[in-house]
Amino acid sequence: MAEQLNQTVAIITGASSGIGQATALRLASAGAQVVLVARREDRLKKLEQQIVDAGGRAFSIAADLTSADEAALVITKTIAAFGRLDTLVNAAGVMMNGPSVDSPLSEWDHMVNVNLRGLMYITKAALPHLLAAVATSPRKVADVVNISSVSGRVAAPEVAIYTATKFAVTAATEAWRQEFTKQSLRFSVVEPGATVSELFEAKDGQWEGFTSMFGEVERLHAEDIAEGIAFIVTNPRRVAVNEMLIRPTDQA
Repeated sequence: MAEQLNQTVAIITGASSGIGQATALRLASAGAQVVLVARREDRLKKLEQQIVDAGGRAFSIAADLTSADEAALVITKTIAAFGRLDTLVNAAGVMMNGPSVDSPLSEWDHMVNVNLRGLMYITKAALPHLLAAVATSPRKVADVVNISSVSGRVAAPEVAIYTATKFAVTAATEAWRQEFTKQSLRFSVVEPGATVSELFEAKDGQWEGFTSMFGEVERLHAEDIAEGIAFIVTNPRRVAVNEMLIRPTDQA
């Protein structure tokens, strides 16, 4: 690994499952003190104990990031517990696709709230502390990694709102990258293709709809994406990975 994360603090949202959970384990193994954020407290506590049992340091915060107040409180609690924040990984997300005529508006609202507003709220609250960490870190750099999707690059039928949120995440990340790069706060976007996760379980028929368009593929594992994130945040200050697209080998 290019550079270990000892003496750094990382917040991982969506840490109760999938990419968020795998990323928390991976960054903890690299020496980061990890703050686990999601709504499901029972799962967070199990993951926290797993990390502690392996010799790491973890702290779980149950929160609904679609509330700006709760998102800000996550940052407040992190600084109170660890005194700093070096890395933010925005992995929380939800996917509820299907024919637009039949999809309830509430599902569209839910995707916008989780995938976009939640990411905005916690990033906004984290910015001053990430910038402060640059000055006090021996690495002289801080990171925000936003999880977008292949759907943040290419549109497809029956995924309009999910695609809209992920295009927005990709675009916002690039704009933030340009804004903060001179201050050594790196913004990176990771765009996974089909990955084994609970995303496809959020609504019946989503995997079937995916395979009807793209065919059966051997899906990526969450650990594959976590390795990509670890590569991004462990690079030395001079290296900024702006965008990382990760597709299954079988997916055209």
